[in-house]
Amino acid sequence: MMKRIYWICMVLTILLLTTSCSQQQPRYVIGVSQCSEDIWREKQNAELRMGAYIHGNVEVRFASAYDSDQRQIQQIDSLVGTGIDLLIVAPNQVATISPAIDRAYDKGIPVIVFERKTNSKKYTAFIGADNYEMGRLMGEYIAQQLNGQGRILEIKGLKDSSPAIERHNGFAKALSRYPQLQLIDTLQGDWTEQSAYDAVRKWASSATPIDFVFGQNDRMAVGARKALSSLNPNLSTKYCGIDGLPGDEGGIQLVRDSVLEASYIYPTHGDQLIQLAVNILDGKPYEKENLLKSALVTRANANIVQMETEETMRQTAYLDQLHEKADSYLQELATQRTMTWMLVAIIFIITVSAILVVTNMQRRHRLERQAFSMVVNVPQSETAPATLNPSPSPQQPTTITDVTPEEQAMMEADSDARFLERLRQYVQEQMSNSDFSVEDLATQMGVSRVQLYRKVKAQTGRTPVDIIRLSRLNRSKVLLQTTDFSVSEIAYQVGFTAPSYFTKCFKEEFGMLPGDTRKS
Repeated sequence: MMKRIYWICMVLTILLLTTSCSQQQPRYVIGVSQCSEDIWREKQNAELRMGAYIHGNVEVRFASAYDSDQRQIQQIDSLVGTGIDLLIVAPNQVATISPAIDRAYDKGIPVIVFERKTNSKKYTAFIGADNYEMGRLMGEYIAQQLNGQGRILEIKGLKDSSPAIERHNGFAKALSRYPQLQLIDTLQGDWTEQSAYDAVRKWASSATPIDFVFGQNDRMAVGARKALSSLNPNLSTKYCGIDGLPGDEGGIQLVRDSVLEASYIYPTHGDQLIQLAVNILDGKPYEKENLLKSALVTRANANIVQMETEETMRQTAYLDQLHEKADSYLQELATQRTMTWMLVAIIFIITVSAILVVTNMQRRHRLERQAFSMVVNVPQSETAPATLNPSPSPQQPTTITDVTPEEQAMMEADSDARFLERLRQYVQEQMSNSDFSVEDLATQMGVSRVQLYRKVKAQTGRTPVDIIRLSRLNRSKVLLQTTDFSVSEIAYQVGFTAPSYFTKCFKEEFGMLPGDTRKS
């Protein structure tokens, strides 16, 4: 497999070299106007730089307004005056920045509005996540956590910015379905931790206790937590936010460490943003409205999400280092031929790294599904996709006529396969939770413990306890084969509370020590 990847990359490299020698691509200058400076935008800027470098014919010029409308207006006009080919802009506020964007558009410069919206139709494309839907889903999540009854405090982002407006509207819409949920107040922040801290300290002096705080981003949720904790360390208030950034002090880690109950990933996707810009400049087809996919992060999946993002960040950091070294070296080169070789080298390394990462993740996923199929004694092809967290509902009476015994058997087999797939997903999702029990599994499956036992035993020949234990051991085997984590780290990741007990169970099941799996 590795040799195949190597030769594929070599062929791509040769093709790129011959293409670059025979045809000179046009060079584009793209101006990026960021409304603010924070870790979310730092990550996005790094992705924009990497995306521009991969294309090889793009120069990116950055400007940050640091939350100032006037500064952003001046910066947009300045970028346009330097002769940029395309403008990428995140408006600080909806109304005030629109005239500057309109001026650029009227001069024939394509404009991509990202993450935040303008109140004008003068833009070429928009790319970002659905802020209204994020606010609505966070409202639904809080309502479920509080069983539809409680007191909630909201901390809004920068006044008159489109994310703050849309997230609030979605959040309020969700809460309106629960009459016993009370949104006691909505405080004004500016996306920073300090703004939330100051707003809550000022407000809480005369306020009664609250059950849940929704910060419109993770930093404001943390600021609110610090403020309320300083006033009363014994509060049982829960907190959630939006952004779900990876890395230290990012939203994913905050959820994993129980600082926040949940966060919502708002993807940066600077590489996708650059690709959209290049498509526009090259005259290729593109969509005017581009919605990015996002996902809810809770304690149930934060550990797995954090592992995957940390691996991606390590690869990105390594590529950034290569990028910086290549840039430094390219500045010393005198000929276009040598510059082309360096671009090819970077593209080659990126291609190999990306293929290896994707291949390893696909292999791990395939091994885990195969391992579960072995646990339940059912061929993998018999399992069928199922929806996570289905809402149990009573079966509706259905009249079926002219159903043959063979058709009835097929319908029952399909139902059993879906049941097993739901079982697999719940067990995999709760794998790292050492407190996960058969009672928890029965609750999530919407059946009693006795019913779960009978159905699982009938379909797999094993008990639910066996399924959980063997699934943990089989995942540990997959992790031992596909990662560099230590035996102790893997033991905790699959829900064992002691590495020694994990080793004992592993040897009893597989007849070898965990370390021997890697040797073999």
